[in-house]
Amino acid sequence: MEIDSTNTGGRAWRDSRWLILLEFALIVAIYVGRHHHILKVSATPYLLLLAWISLRVRKVQWRQIGFTRYRDWATTLLLGIAYGVGLELFDLFGKQPLLTRLLGKPPDLSSFTAVRGNLKFALAAIALVWILAAFGEELVYRGYLMNRVADLGRGTRTAWIVSLFVISALFGLSHYQQGVTGIIEEGSDGLILGLMYLAYRHNLAIPIVAHGVCDTIDIALLFFGKYPGL
Repeated sequence: MEIDSTNTGGRAWRDSRWLILLEFALIVAIYVGRHHHILKVSATPYLLLLAWISLRVRKVQWRQIGFTRYRDWATTLLLGIAYGVGLELFDLFGKQPLLTRLLGKPPDLSSFTAVRGNLKFALAAIALVWILAAFGEELVYRGYLMNRVADLGRGTRTAWIVSLFVISALFGLSHYQQGVTGIIEEGSDGLILGLMYLAYRHNLAIPIVAHGVCDTIDIALLFFGKYPGL
């Protein structure tokens, strides 16, 4: 049987660790550019573009890394909503009070204070958190980055465990505007969302819905002036 050396070589190049390291270098450049305000908005749109290019180059489809419903839409939405509400309750009545007590201050949410009593701003913020946070961050952090770190370790169990913790920490650090309390809280949320992703066979739809629901409740509480500590 004849082996197509061209295809074999192409696949080997697409699966190489050198390509992963090149992507990591670009990821670092994006974060540095954002930190120095060279890049606007947030790092997420730029990381999402890099993810799209990476998938195209490697001939991988989004659904192959989990961007699809889990079983059916009813199950997906039910699980996502349940986890989103549960995560929000855990944040508000568990992690956040504990971290605030230990660190002496709550997460810095001053950039969201304009939401209070402003319906147009609140609706715009909800739209933004669904697009940029729920879809954008889940596709980037759980879908793209977790997979690439695991790819570096050839997809072993250990590689996925390392990936889970490394990307959760990165997710927390990406919310540095919220201070140390916010970084730790968001990092732990990233860990929970990452566990969710792995537990449901690398499905992104459930974490996306959970993330969106959790953030929507935050915006609603801010709008009504009922967010704890504000």
